[in-house]
Amino acid sequence: MKPRPTSATSEPGQESEQGTQWVTFAVVYLGGIVAAMSFGKFASVGPEVAGQLGLSLSQLGWIISAVVGVAAVAGLPAGYVIRRLGTERSLVAGLAVIAAASGASVAAGDFGWLLTVRVVEGVGYLLVIIACPALVLRLAHERDRGLALSIWATFVPVGLGASTLVGGVAGAALGWRGWIGLVAGLTFVMALVLWARLPLGPARRAAAGAVPRARALTWPALLSASFCLVVLVTLPVVVLLPTLLIEQHGRSAAAAGAMTSVISLLSALGGLAVGLLLRRGAGLGVLALSGLLAVPAAWLLYGGDGSEASSLAGAGIISIENGFLGALVFAALPLVLERLDQADVGNGVVAQMGSLGALLGPPLFGLVAGGPDLQALVLIIAVGMLTAVGLLLLVSRRAALPRHTG
Repeated sequence: MKPRPTSATSEPGQESEQGTQWVTFAVVYLGGIVAAMSFGKFASVGPEVAGQLGLSLSQLGWIISAVVGVAAVAGLPAGYVIRRLGTERSLVAGLAVIAAASGASVAAGDFGWLLTVRVVEGVGYLLVIIACPALVLRLAHERDRGLALSIWATFVPVGLGASTLVGGVAGAALGWRGWIGLVAGLTFVMALVLWARLPLGPARRAAAGAVPRARALTWPALLSASFCLVVLVTLPVVVLLPTLLIEQHGRSAAAAGAMTSVISLLSALGGLAVGLLLRRGAGLGVLALSGLLAVPAAWLLYGGDGSEASSLAGAGIISIENGFLGALVFAALPLVLERLDQADVGNGVVAQMGSLGALLGPPLFGLVAGGPDLQALVLIIAVGMLTAVGLLLLVSRRAALPRHTG
């Protein structure tokens, strides 16, 4: 995938002429990981929260998914807001909002309170996940953009893995309120670090060009639609894996959780692989074809011999594809934008569609898995992934064309 010529007024190009700013990138990446830890902080203490606050499983599910729900509704509008505020200010503000909402969660006494602060937290999380990749574009030299964006795309599995690992221990030692307070403090510290590291002056807002019109978002929208489908058919596999291991293979909850954590972290390896392959000159279309591996993997998981080994193998491949194709979407976005300084709005589209897939996928899979034929999930994964790969191949043809700038 060879980068296309960029506009002379491209903000990222102006910032990265002297090389990639890897140290600042690392700090921004850590900010994303901390935000993802906050997103998943209730996963390891969910039963304790439900028990103390008298929540049903359905209510607990809303508490967990409310953050994604905000992004699924407001991703694109948030992209325009961030364009006006500036990526640096939006990132710091997003982390500050997450920290404040997490702190307010500590005092929650009922479902309404907790749901309200989680929605507020979702606003902060949305600012972070849109601002960060736009900022990464500015920090990375042209030759490093694919690698940098692929690394960035691993922030969710790394953050969720860290949250699950630390949360179990901290929750047992401090209680769920102590664990949530710890995350709030960590997020606030991260906001301060980024506030000190990043320039927040008004010149940042002036650097952006004209607001992109709807026509300019056609190709980013197609790319985002493929991302939505990828998330829709891969994320639920990991979410529902513990239930499958417990009910189908007789594993304990602790063992199923540990296996699922390992499977989930494979997604990060997929994202890193994309960066390395792009750095070696691999084409976007060729890499997109790897998504076809999810079809036989789905058969191993849901339609094969039914053994635990085949189920884990299938889930592992699908998790890798989740990270691989997600990273590919982030790396491809700069290649289909009319101007690189439209990355904030483009990332808004990606965030909204990806979050929509994350919001709809688990209920859809849960509905089908609750029916008489678990193998129907193989068909859902096959149709979704084939369509996603087709869209990525279409986008790859556009990405190979020169970008025209007026």
